[in-house]
Amino acid sequence: MDQRAIRCKGQIAEVDNQNVIQHGMVKTGEQRVVVEIKTGPFEGRTFETENQLLGQMDRDKIFAPGDMAFVVLTLDTDGNVVFVNPQEHYRIGIEIFLLCLFALLLIAFGGVTGLKALLSFLFAALMIWKILIPSLLKGWDPILVTLGVTATLCGAIIFLVAGVNRKGATAFAGSFAGTLTSCGLAYFFTGPLHLHGAVMPFAETLLYSGFGHLDLTRIYIAAVFIACSGAVMDLGVDVAASMNEVVEKYPAISRGELIKSGLNVGRAVAGTMTTTLLLAYSGGFITLLMAFMAQGIPLSSTFNIIYVAAEVLKTIVGSFALVTVAPFTAILGGFILLKKP
Repeated sequence: MDQRAIRCKGQIAEVDNQNVIQHGMVKTGEQRVVVEIKTGPFEGRTFETENQLLGQMDRDKIFAPGDMAFVVLTLDTDGNVVFVNPQEHYRIGIEIFLLCLFALLLIAFGGVTGLKALLSFLFAALMIWKILIPSLLKGWDPILVTLGVTATLCGAIIFLVAGVNRKGATAFAGSFAGTLTSCGLAYFFTGPLHLHGAVMPFAETLLYSGFGHLDLTRIYIAAVFIACSGAVMDLGVDVAASMNEVVEKYPAISRGELIKSGLNVGRAVAGTMTTTLLLAYSGGFITLLMAFMAQGIPLSSTFNIIYVAAEVLKTIVGSFALVTVAPFTAILGGFILLKKP
């Protein structure tokens, strides 16, 4: 029988937890809920359904009266509702509110520059969702596709914020050179470390969903260098902007002195940026490290576990990119920014 689904917002009116079974910290069984549809063609209708509990804390949800739920209604060919699934708590409203608050703060603080930064933020999100993800699902080469997307993002973001000028060209050239460095390092060391893309969340689920043709290892390599590309762009723009300021204030500066100034700025910024990457990446797998420490697993064993090794590679390769983007930008800026022969 042909079926179609309608996704809508609903409010939990009643709950019945009699069939919910507590097993230590997890719950199994089913929770009976009565949900009132708030949006869509069935607005105002009330349905009684079940919230199945699998005993998995990361996937289960417990509703309470008054909660807003994201509901999927399954219809038959006659348009009648045959199944009601309260998939999750409804979070879209709060997420949109946070995004709007961020946009207002960015524009209020940065003015025209903040507006440009907001446009670059939205453009990056659209590029990832509309270009990168569909291309990877089609089986196109992950490394080449991601390099193309990263180059496009670097160009669009840097030239939008820094301007289409020598400063923007310097920042773009240095940033993309750093990205290429991280790509090469990730490609080279993934093999010796025996890493594969199955370490990424939902990787196996993706394969079993009809995408067994995907090369998860190359997708992992792409994920490594695209993850650090934002920080690489920041450092490239910092060095390029500083060198451009030096040239404007002292046009008679020699190429060697200009490159030396760029290197000095790069040294100062790279020290804090590498720590930023370490903190950002470690925050993503802090519970993994806590589990190993709680079980008394020694460091020699911890760093041989594939999940930890994957994060170590991501952190160090990203740091490599940050350290190399500074001299790349400084050297290239010495030739791009200095107008005299």
